[in-house]
Amino acid sequence: MDWTNLTDALASATRSIGIEVTSPWFYMQFGVVLITAGIALALASLLRAWFSPASFSMGWPAPLRLLVRVLTQRAGTLLFAVLTEVVRLVMVKMEILPRGYVLSTATNLATAWFAISLATSLIRNEFVVRIVSVAAWTVAALSIIGRLDDAANALDSISFTVGTLRLTALLLIKATVLLAVALWLVGALSNFIETRITRTRDLTPSVQVLLIKLVRFALIVVAIAMVMASLGVDLSAFALFSGAIGVGLGFGLQKIIANFISGVILLADKSVKPGDLITIADSTGTISSMNTRYISVAAGDGREILIPNEDLVTQRVVNWTYTDRTMLVKVNFATNYDADPSLVCKLAIDTARNTPNVATFKEPNCLLTEFTETGMKFALTFWVADIAVGMDAVRSKVMQGLWTAFKKEGIRVPYPVRELRVRGGALPVETTLENFEDEKDQAPANPPKTP
Repeated sequence: MDWTNLTDALASATRSIGIEVTSPWFYMQFGVVLITAGIALALASLLRAWFSPASFSMGWPAPLRLLVRVLTQRAGTLLFAVLTEVVRLVMVKMEILPRGYVLSTATNLATAWFAISLATSLIRNEFVVRIVSVAAWTVAALSIIGRLDDAANALDSISFTVGTLRLTALLLIKATVLLAVALWLVGALSNFIETRITRTRDLTPSVQVLLIKLVRFALIVVAIAMVMASLGVDLSAFALFSGAIGVGLGFGLQKIIANFISGVILLADKSVKPGDLITIADSTGTISSMNTRYISVAAGDGREILIPNEDLVTQRVVNWTYTDRTMLVKVNFATNYDADPSLVCKLAIDTARNTPNVATFKEPNCLLTEFTETGMKFALTFWVADIAVGMDAVRSKVMQGLWTAFKKEGIRVPYPVRELRVRGGALPVETTLENFEDEKDQAPANPPKTP
């Protein structure tokens, strides 16, 4: 690592700053900068209190409304740049200052910051905004004071070698900034493509999710490759790590790779899709989202069950809505022998037919299934039109309707009754603990033996 260029750059910058600070005009210009900064802040506060960008730009296109809002927020910076430049021109014209270097530098720095603020207002990611703003303003500041080449050479001198790849501080800074911008562009472009894909009615939800994930992954790979190529990095230099990465993927990431491949298979074969009601092992719920590694199943009681994609490929899965969203529901009930079986079946079918959310394309059916000791047993079957309503809720409404109909017709539902009968003999006399103790005290110590 060569520190010579960095030391020389710092020494040159220190000498330049020392010359300016020791100049008698520096403090005058510094005072002018402070005064103009205070005036600009006061004027900006008055402007924001008096002017409402939302009401002023109401009905304008979105880009113009954004421009008005940013101008209002950065009014202080713009006013400072204008006031500082006007003061500098007046003082130079009146020969109060020879050239006004400090004022000119302050004006250029403020103007650069204002331009960067306008440019980054289009970016919604705060982290990317900060990186781009700081990096752009640092480059602009070094260029304004004439130290950009010296700083670049100094950062380029700080380097270390990894295999055949030479990494420098300048290269890492450029890579960070470019990668942040590239990833932001990838996010914006992928969101636009995702919106277009989700609006396409010809694609199923599973195919839409698969296309969105493939597009996002491809864009990220292309962005990273373009950033590396723009920095002049030979991608073949990373061949040194390919063996270690392959071993890591083969052993340490077996489950992750298996879940990723299983997720692609699930999205491609359409066996499950978002919105399906599934049962796997002892978990039942509706698929709320399908991710690269797992699917999220809403259990209906506030829980989100995360099931690895591999389990859906290797285990038995019950998909209640694979072909349609209807479901057959069965209700078992019983009546006493005083009831007419034909009337019972008719009441049951009418009750199910008139219950909301019971399918009309398939008629309910009621069968007499068994004669038992307590009464007759029946089985009522009907179809739920939409499983999203919940089969338990529909079954409950049907059973309530059956109870009401049976009450109206005087049909009773049998229930077990137990009777206790005592046959022959007298009831035993209750013996208390005191009587038992008295009898024990009165008994002889050595009772006679029975011959």
